[in-house]
Amino acid sequence: MLAPQTPKIRVLIVDDSSFMRMAIRSILSKDPAFDIVGTAADGVEGVEKAIALKPDIITMDVEMPRMDGIAALKQVMSKAPTKVIMVSTLTNEGAKSTFEALDAGAIDYIPKNVTDSADAQNIFRQELLRKLKEAVKSRFTRPLGATAPAMRSATTASVVPQRPTSSRFVGKKIQYVGIGASTGGPVALQEVLSRIPVNFPYGIMVGIHMPKAFTGPYADRLNAKCSMTIREAVDGDILKPGLALIAPGGMHTTLVRQGSHIVVKTQPTSNYPQYVYIPSIDLMLSSMVEATGGAMLGVILTGMGSDGFKGMQLLKQKGGVTIAQDEATSTIYGMPKACVDGGVADEVLPLGQIGFEISKFM
Repeated sequence: MLAPQTPKIRVLIVDDSSFMRMAIRSILSKDPAFDIVGTAADGVEGVEKAIALKPDIITMDVEMPRMDGIAALKQVMSKAPTKVIMVSTLTNEGAKSTFEALDAGAIDYIPKNVTDSADAQNIFRQELLRKLKEAVKSRFTRPLGATAPAMRSATTASVVPQRPTSSRFVGKKIQYVGIGASTGGPVALQEVLSRIPVNFPYGIMVGIHMPKAFTGPYADRLNAKCSMTIREAVDGDILKPGLALIAPGGMHTTLVRQGSHIVVKTQPTSNYPQYVYIPSIDLMLSSMVEATGGAMLGVILTGMGSDGFKGMQLLKQKGGVTIAQDEATSTIYGMPKACVDGGVADEVLPLGQIGFEISKFM
């Protein structure tokens, strides 16, 4: 008796560039997991075909005539809710539009690479296939509250959270916080960091899988929406109270102790070829654990794969504190699941509670 075949993933391609439509179609048509049900040349046509064809997932260009990708995304979410992957240019403006799209309900994004480089085209092909397959398995609904961050204010600065209530945290001393995230991470991190008050007494280091052109604009966006100061890290930065640093894309970040300070060291990817994800959360967290002697809190949020598990495992061995996001609020329950299944998560919490729990260590 033949085993039942897995249904194909039905994809609608929306892009004003005929070259990109053909390129995406060519990539997907060579993978038996996909069925291209239609293409559209602008946002208006994209919305019409989303309603008529009911695809499993849509690839949506950001910049298009008649109706751009963000407007089309909002129309799709209103009229025919569908999982959407944005296809974004590797520019500051492309990054800003992408983060708006994620806020509006897009599952993830793929940086558009239109160079003639065979390596660049191969990376785009791999990312397209991987992210579409991830997105289809992802949780569609986003957690409530992710778009309602706390703005800078005197009131926020005066908040004094209660001490940790979990018996697991009694007697634990932290001096720093390390956070890792991937798919679904841009919205999740905004939710977490927006709950941390401006007078938070510990430095925070954040690693998220993003390309080089995106981490700077993302840090600026978080800085405008959260109470504490947030910016992209540069080599030589010192982790300080009330400051969250975002590891720059396109390279790895390690932390080292210099005297009484924990200092950021950026590293070329060629120095650590064993790490597939860039920037590597495992490398960032592991080096941070060694630099702090384990006097830190590690947090792993939504994401595919298991990056961050080894860093959290080392942190547990050194006596630190660990938190993982729960399955119900994770867009992709991969990275947190690895920590939970591996027994290295002290607490497993819904997204909306994690920022408040971090703040309790004041």
